[in-house]
Amino acid sequence: MADKNPKKSSPFWAAHVHADRRPALLARGRVVAALRAWFAANGFIEVETGALAVSPGNETHLHAFATALVGPDGTVAPSPLYLRTSPEFACKKLLAAGESRIVEFARVFRNRERGALHAPEFTLVEWYRAGESYGSLMADCAALLREAAQAAGTWHFSFRGRSADAFAEPERLAVAEAFGRFAGIDLLATLGEGEGDRAALARAALAAGVRIAEDDTWGDMFSRVLVERIEPKLGIGRATILDEYPATQAALARPSSDPRVAERFELYVCGVELANGFAELTDPVEQRRRLDAEMAEKARRYGERYPLDEDFLAALAQMPDACGIALGLDRLVMLATGASRIDQVLWAPLGGQ
Repeated sequence: MADKNPKKSSPFWAAHVHADRRPALLARGRVVAALRAWFAANGFIEVETGALAVSPGNETHLHAFATALVGPDGTVAPSPLYLRTSPEFACKKLLAAGESRIVEFARVFRNRERGALHAPEFTLVEWYRAGESYGSLMADCAALLREAAQAAGTWHFSFRGRSADAFAEPERLAVAEAFGRFAGIDLLATLGEGEGDRAALARAALAAGVRIAEDDTWGDMFSRVLVERIEPKLGIGRATILDEYPATQAALARPSSDPRVAERFELYVCGVELANGFAELTDPVEQRRRLDAEMAEKARRYGERYPLDEDFLAALAQMPDACGIALGLDRLVMLATGASRIDQVLWAPLGGQ
């Protein structure tokens, strides 16, 4: 059947669209070069880990692309392989093997994710520091924001009418403080053993005007308040480091001195989440318990679960204290160029949308 929209399928149309995007794409190249130079100057080794993995990651709401390994004789391996959702497990194995400062510009893949800020294939800049506190990652983030802005030739980031000074020192804000400031919720009062006090958070969320479903868990309500009431207020004027996430929302992070919260933070600019970092949990027994819990919840919600990476869990016993973070390169370029959609900063975005 002929295409009913010949303009869309014509080479001229494709060239015209590419020409509109080309300035942002050239800026992307400059940003990548600047970030690589910064990491090299600060003693990081750039690594390249595999995109295929026995486990794509074990977070409840992350969805992977699965494939089958077929041998030369046509025999199909009994267990599937997955395209990674991040290089995290592989990078931590390298820390256990003795590397101390590593970075990867990793192509990663996430299913069920497509929109203005999401693409099924995208690039994470993920880096780790062994023997250093996660506060060092916050300083890294501030430096990388400056590097990206300079490379793109701008003094500020922008997204859909919001802006932030690329060179201003980021604001550091605890999650509990943000809930109180922007939603009027005393989050710590709803935290306790296990998942937390669901009824208390439900009452507070409803009072803040946030819709609650009957089967929502504490974590569901936490996420909904965060997305609806807090994220749009973060990173306006300057970047925000949202720190001290509830421990139940940080499956791979080390607990803080207050066991109700973890040493996890996220970087926000112009209301957009750019990076997720934490002090790494290195207890393999506790890590297995947490990942099993994540997969049990995934099975309940989505009817599927992913295997655990046993090599990763074994490596944790040898891994030094470390901190690590993943930053969305495509989103960073969006903010530095003023793009309104992620596909505007991808050289060859996936078609069909």
